Amino acid sequence: MLAVVAVVAVTIATISIGALGVRVARSTSDFFVAARTVPPMWNASAISGEYLSAASFLGVAGLVMKYGVDMLWYPVGYAAGYLVLLLLVAAPLRRFGAYTIPDFAEGRLASLRVRRVACAIVLLIGWFYLLPQMKGAGVTLSVLIGTPYWVGVVVVGGVITTNVALGGMRGITFVQAFQYWIKVTAISVPALFLLAHWQHDEMPDVLAETPPVFAVDTDVAVDTGVRIVVDDPVLVEVDGTVDGRRRDPSDGPLRLTPGPHEVAADTVLGFPAGAPTPHADSVTASDGAEWGRPFGPITADEDHPLYFTYSLILATFLGTMGLPHILVRFYTNPDGRAARQTTVIVLALLGAFYVFPALYGVLGRLYTPDLLLTGRTDAVVLVLPERVVPGLPGELLGALVAAGAFAAFLSTASGLLVLVAGALSQDVLGSTSVGGFRRAAAIGGSVALLLGLAVEPFDINRLVGWAFAIAASSFCPLLVLGIWWRGLSARGARAGLLVGGGAASGAILSTMFGLAPGGWIGSMLGQPAAWTVPLAFAVMVVVSRRTPSSIPPDVGHTMLTLHTPEHLGLARPVAP
Repeated sequence: MLAVVAVVAVTIATISIGALGVRVARSTSDFFVAARTVPPMWNASAISGEYLSAASFLGVAGLVMKYGVDMLWYPVGYAAGYLVLLLLVAAPLRRFGAYTIPDFAEGRLASLRVRRVACAIVLLIGWFYLLPQMKGAGVTLSVLIGTPYWVGVVVVGGVITTNVALGGMRGITFVQAFQYWIKVTAISVPALFLLAHWQHDEMPDVLAETPPVFAVDTDVAVDTGVRIVVDDPVLVEVDGTVDGRRRDPSDGPLRLTPGPHEVAADTVLGFPAGAPTPHADSVTASDGAEWGRPFGPITADEDHPLYFTYSLILATFLGTMGLPHILVRFYTNPDGRAARQTTVIVLALLGAFYVFPALYGVLGRLYTPDLLLTGRTDAVVLVLPERVVPGLPGELLGALVAAGAFAAFLSTASGLLVLVAGALSQDVLGSTSVGGFRRAAAIGGSVALLLGLAVEPFDINRLVGWAFAIAASSFCPLLVLGIWWRGLSARGARAGLLVGGGAASGAILSTMFGLAPGGWIGSMLGQPAAWTVPLAFAVMVVVSRRTPSSIPPDVGHTMLTLHTPEHLGLARPVAP
């Protein structure tokens, strides 16, 4: 009940702060770039609030619990990507003076065709990245109050659509800055109590050479039918259906033999203390030693683990630079110097946050091993505090975590919807008015809600990693070459966007729908960034070399604008 109160409080606070944005958001500039008046600390808090999504709050911990230390590459890549952003993109992009990434593409290359391709990729990334936010919302409400998955999707979809439609970028900036501090408090304070409890338990070894076991007698409620794998024989009390046979506790314990077993929905399994934990067939079995070593369970399942790891690193590292909902934030700074300051502060804020999710994943193997059985490891952050800390203190910590998780979905989803609404209103509806933006927000939110209902089976972080791969394969080459190479032509940029973004999207969709084969081809399709990013760069360079006639004639002025500090007064913004 306390968790429900916390979620309601965060939702009310979000709507109230968004309402403040309605009072100050009146012009087109307010709705698209917050009138370019957001100071560095405030903007850094908003960027961090927007960036720390369901993948960061729930997904990282769930993947670490399930697969081990290999998954730490996700938070490392998420944070380190801002170094590249700081060095290559932040200040020049702000000096250019635009509303959206398609604005940059058209202004830099003087091509409406490039703008249209960029707009299509913005919508693809925006909607794809909204999917894990919708899933996180569905999982959170399901864990907290037992609602069906779709309820959380509908609630978050409705709240963000209302906030964005009414307040635009100015209103969402207020909301996201507030939500960063909610999230970092919600994940750090319970973590300190969890560490204290772990020490009080004489710090049980998470790297023990045995699979996770139930520390105490545990009843596991299986809400959705699951196929589990038993590695060691185990006796369980059953109230429900296992392997097609209905049983109740009066039948006595059931001996589960090694191998797969089907557990029907609405079944309760009772495990004695010390029993080894079966795992869902979607979870790779591993003991503590294997879980804690590099190239552990997840990469061991890959045909080419080294390729998988480096491709994941490349996607997260360069994908940050290509995320349009993050890039548009730098347009809200007053100038290029403020954009650089914002990026440095973001690095510090993200570093402070990412210390904690991995801790939840580690302790989850000790205190909530039943999540490995149900396959719902994405819920470990929500479940762990009440399992570890008994009574009212545990409920209060659980409520705090729930508030932070809900803030994560709301803030990131709001920023993504601002991005989608901006692209729809300008490039699809053909309107730069406030009314057009609001109509676009309603359309974009409705599409995201419908798509969110279909992604329940996928890991949150895998969805985000794929969105990063698309961004790294499309906008990263466009921005790096567009800002630093005067030889980029409109035809080269368009070809690179289509080939890089199209190849990454096709590879990911083939993996999602189970069409990817095994071997090298399957590995390359499952994590495509290692070949799609170089491919996009190569196509842009080669085609640009062959089509110098489509290089804008005023490229010298554009490059001067991108790289000359504003206070020198030698250039003017290309876009209004």
